Amino acid sequence: MKDDKEFEVIIIGGSYAGLSAAMALGRSLRKTLVIDSGKPCNRQTPQAHNYITHDGKVPSVISQIARKQVEEYPTVRFYSGLATKGRQVEDGFEIITQNNDSFKAKKIILATGIKDIMPRIKGFSESWGISIIHCPYCHGYEYRNEKTGIFGNGDYGFEFSKMISNWTDDLTLFTNGKSELDDEQTKKLERNNIKIIEKEIASFENEDGHLKNIVFSDGQKHPIKAVYSQVPFVQHSEIPNQLGCELDENGYIKVDMFQKTNIEGLFVCGDNTTFMRSIANAVASGTVAGSMSNKELIDEYF
Repeated sequence: MKDDKEFEVIIIGGSYAGLSAAMALGRSLRKTLVIDSGKPCNRQTPQAHNYITHDGKVPSVISQIARKQVEEYPTVRFYSGLATKGRQVEDGFEIITQNNDSFKAKKIILATGIKDIMPRIKGFSESWGISIIHCPYCHGYEYRNEKTGIFGNGDYGFEFSKMISNWTDDLTLFTNGKSELDDEQTKKLERNNIKIIEKEIASFENEDGHLKNIVFSDGQKHPIKAVYSQVPFVQHSEIPNQLGCELDENGYIKVDMFQKTNIEGLFVCGDNTTFMRSIANAVASGTVAGSMSNKELIDEYF
């Protein structure tokens, strides 16, 4: 194969899932290219948690260590840039970047992540990943026993309020308008001393992403330390759609237990496949994708 343009595997995305897949492939002696735009979804998060041996480290530090280790494998190369187009070609796939560079490979691993869609409320996006958080297993311990809110409504608001009550007794559900909880849900929250505030939220007052108050449209303020929220998302890259990947009803790419998609030779790993958004899960799925793509190559070559 040509040294600079053709590979056995191309990985799109160089964060935790992509680097994990690259390590598995490097250790399998596979000629691999990692295309990375350098914008992980947790780049605003100050600390990563619930990842054994790295608990409490800055996320970028973890990825820097991972990349340095992957770079030790001579068959793995890196390309800094954004992959924008993908198509199937004879004997594999072609990937084209924003700079119009083109690469081919027999197998593709998409570790492209998802893109969160923030509500248009002042202070929300600045606090996302810092004190407006999505996962109690990633960040709940740091906000244990603090004044905590749930930004949500209906079944989500109820279920997440129930879950977060494990971490704090000072919990309020902010529905940002009329509550959509049914009578039974409302009574259960009240029995567990979880308050419900239906006022419209004007802003999340914060200092460098650390919440101070929730400000309502009537000007009143509610002191708060942390808020849990689930925001809608879209796939971060258009390439899964271009290549024909099937999505589930929630917008995640469908994969089997081997991280294989409905497209032969195409694997996917990381946040674009599951609601379990954590470094540990991304690393695990990347290892599977790298190992299984190598197994396919072994079967084909043999």
